[in-house]
Amino acid sequence: MSALKLTQIGNSVGVILPKDVLARMKVEKGDTVFLTEAANGITLTPYDPELEEQLKLGREFMREYRDTFHQLAK
Repeated sequence: MSALKLTQIGNSVGVILPKDVLARMKVEKGDTVFLTEAANGITLTPYDPELEEQLKLGREFMREYRDTFHQLAK
């Protein structure tokens, strides 16, 4: 766990993430990160939770119609 200080950035307040945290998250300047509420606080992630849900639904659809897709691929 790292303790980070809030800092003034223009008219906003922000957090500067250390280089090692950026490397572990595999993000860099200009990338988008997503802030979501979790049971134990806040989660900061580079993965879009809405996209993850769409992918899950797509995988379920493909699994349900696996035979149809197999026939179409012939």
